[in-house]
Amino acid sequence: MQTTIKGLRFWCYTLAGSASLALLPMTNTLAADDTRVNGYVENATYGREGVGLSKFRNTLQMEMEKSAGSVGFFNNVRFNATLRGSYDGVYDLNDDEYGRNAGGPVQLQDVGSGYVPHGGGIAPTPFLGFDTTRNPNEGMVVLGEHLHGQDNGVAFGVPVRPCDEDDRGCIDGYLDKDTNELRFQEFNDRADFVRELYADFDINFDNGNILSTRLGKQQVIWGRTDLFRVLDVINPVDYSRNNIYDELEDIRIPMWILRTDYRMGPTEVFDGLAFDDLNFQVVWNFDKFRPHDIGQCGQPNVILDAGCFFRGMNNLWENGGTVANFAGATPDGGLATDFGPGQIGIREAHMPSWSLANTQLGMKLEGVYGDLGFSLNALTYRSQLPSLRGGIPAQNGFTGQTGVWPSLIAFDIHFPRVNLVGGSVDYYSQGIDTVFRVETAYTSGEEFANTLRDKLYSESDVLRYVIGADKNIAIPFLNEDNSFLFSGQIFGEHILDHEREQRTYGEAGIPNYEHNWTATLLVQGFYMNGRLTPKIITAHDFRAQATAIAPSVDWLVNDNFKLTLGGNFKVGDGAREFDDCRSCNPWDPFTQTPGVINHLPGESAGLSGYEPLGRFQSGPIGMAQKEDEIQLTARYSF
Repeated sequence: MQTTIKGLRFWCYTLAGSASLALLPMTNTLAADDTRVNGYVENATYGREGVGLSKFRNTLQMEMEKSAGSVGFFNNVRFNATLRGSYDGVYDLNDDEYGRNAGGPVQLQDVGSGYVPHGGGIAPTPFLGFDTTRNPNEGMVVLGEHLHGQDNGVAFGVPVRPCDEDDRGCIDGYLDKDTNELRFQEFNDRADFVRELYADFDINFDNGNILSTRLGKQQVIWGRTDLFRVLDVINPVDYSRNNIYDELEDIRIPMWILRTDYRMGPTEVFDGLAFDDLNFQVVWNFDKFRPHDIGQCGQPNVILDAGCFFRGMNNLWENGGTVANFAGATPDGGLATDFGPGQIGIREAHMPSWSLANTQLGMKLEGVYGDLGFSLNALTYRSQLPSLRGGIPAQNGFTGQTGVWPSLIAFDIHFPRVNLVGGSVDYYSQGIDTVFRVETAYTSGEEFANTLRDKLYSESDVLRYVIGADKNIAIPFLNEDNSFLFSGQIFGEHILDHEREQRTYGEAGIPNYEHNWTATLLVQGFYMNGRLTPKIITAHDFRAQATAIAPSVDWLVNDNFKLTLGGNFKVGDGAREFDDCRSCNPWDPFTQTPGVINHLPGESAGLSGYEPLGRFQSGPIGMAQKEDEIQLTARYSF
């Protein structure tokens, strides 16, 4: 099979730029003895199969640190600032896919006609339809079209152009980026170009204990694992940069936080029980709430494709639109149906305003006992993932009456309060020269989609954990001088109040798996005195049967210049089907499903499709099956 990569000439530009970086003077920039200034410039160019250029990000990052010594009764006073700015040229160089020219007209499946254009469906009542001059058939894609066909399921058009070019579906205050906010991601109303800005200071007590405080914009890292977060949930994450695959240090979103540690050092707690180190930490995130950046539809990385679902649903609420295979739906399809504004979709996102009640507070006790390190953690915070809550007033598409209808696919977005308790342990076994890691968290207050409930969501406690191990293993026939690092972990998630039932046409309830596991493995080698480091990272979602494979090679050309060539490939199953609520019968008797006996109002018959809930069965790896990439990064550090 021949694969065409559009935008190949930009690879040449990148190689030329990389060569230019290598010719820069190889010097470090240092100020006075008590001040350190360094940073880097970087170009990251990614090419995606079938799409072409998916990233052309150019980054400048500056890191500054100044030590002020003792100031009054404070000791070891230090100031740190990290500034980062980037320009992603993909929105200019490949604007047919991601910029102002993205998208086009769409065709939607109809059991009677085969396919009809957006605006060509039937309307339950003609005068309650939508105006195609307000919501025209242009600048759109069909929801999920890069992953699957419409296959007799739910589908509708989703606008994909930046919000200054096309504001349809742009949710105010949540997913509403304009072209410049996409190009220059750090330059926004939250001043993300200030990556970190904090002061450290200590108070030394006569008993030898230390009160150590960090105040300012920062990352607070809890937990001992990577890729999938269990305890490390204080800072939200920017998944729009590279899905789940970037280092967390680069994609955590710094927040304004007060972190205080009371360091007790070697401490005897009870007679005969003495710790080699003991520390108590309090974390107060007093910044205005901020969710994960899941990616806005029209960006190259939209985790779970959720941002596209949200944008399409908000467009349906604001402007109306055509939904494929909706009216009279059975497993063999249905009629494409035109809905008017305010009937179905997402109405708004309730973004928590700043208040003391909306701040986040955490406590951690950690220590060392021989070869064992441990932590006990507790945190109250806002969910950084959105929850869709039904039960909002909407217009009946048949009668025109406004009311709250059971199981109607009309939602507001909320971010519920979550409480977490957990802990972690790491242990170094000298006998086998291996580090073992265990991390666990129990949360209450999380919300999940649930088609068995009238409001189409329910709350559940969740147990998550990670078990991992790191070991250096010699493989002489590959490298006689250095061992290879093997790091493996398995991540488990258990939804404790899971609900699912078999109905006439399929299962209904919570689409997420009740029990699921994802395993990761890192293998890294070292050559040329550590200047050449090949590695491969794999991640496998057991229930979704989806695997990501990310090989790469880092070449440290000299002390300043590094090249990284890598890839990211997926294998396994992609999109999966689950109850799509076409058979939820909100407007009884008009929406009763053919073939269902005694179909009660608000009761799902389990009719399934890929959209919208199948994404929770596919997971972030399965939903990225069509995003294979070749990646080249050049970095010059100074």
